[in-house]
Amino acid sequence: MAVPVLQPVGRTFLGSLEAIGRLALFTLKAVIHCLTPPFYPRLIGRQMIEIGFYSLPVVGMTAVFTGMVLVLQTYVAVSRLNAESTIPYVVVISLTRELGPVLAGLMLAGRVGAAMAAEIGTMRVTEQIDALRTLSTNPFKYLIAPRLIAAVLMLPVLVGIADIIGVFGGYLVSVFKLDFSPSIYLKNTVDFVETIDIVSGLVKAAAFGFLVALMGTYNGFQSRGGAQGVGKATTDAVVGASILILAANFIITGIFFSR
Repeated sequence: MAVPVLQPVGRTFLGSLEAIGRLALFTLKAVIHCLTPPFYPRLIGRQMIEIGFYSLPVVGMTAVFTGMVLVLQTYVAVSRLNAESTIPYVVVISLTRELGPVLAGLMLAGRVGAAMAAEIGTMRVTEQIDALRTLSTNPFKYLIAPRLIAAVLMLPVLVGIADIIGVFGGYLVSVFKLDFSPSIYLKNTVDFVETIDIVSGLVKAAAFGFLVALMGTYNGFQSRGGAQGVGKATTDAVVGASILILAANFIITGIFFSR
């Protein structure tokens, strides 16, 4: 009686190990192709525009409203302690260290990761990837590497812009709703922020960009079963990238700020 009960557990465990192994081999192969020639500058540039420029509206809107809400919530808490002067510090630290890179990564997981999985998955089920091999074109060089390189390069840029927009959103609420002095708010923001705060956020952004592109391309490349398989690959790409972003955020934060 015990054997039939344990069979599903063992099957699930072995399946999980197999999936982790496939992902690890895919990651290793993708990184090698990102670092070795030949490269496709035109494809990389196209992906940089797709990932970076076209993601600016959603990332900017997310950042500005996050900064505004952060000021309102922080004011409620610190006003009980008569520490309203700490609001600029809380806002800039929260945005540069955590909220900027994490929210930008999650937004890109939904927009870019899903698009990559859908595009490459469609190419897989319609045998376009096999056609590339027939034409002596390496799919990793042509499809995977440009997306990984572009995501790693562009997400730090997006996060830097998001940090500025988020701080500006907090500035607007602080000055026009909470009657802060504009010059004092900006001075406290500049005085409080440190280089390590900005650097840690940009490092996180690069790591998150890699994870978003990796999960999008991996799930698209592994998709099977027609339109249903492409839909599943798209969902798995978004969910997988989101979970990995949150896990990586914890790990990188521990590396930078553990005492």
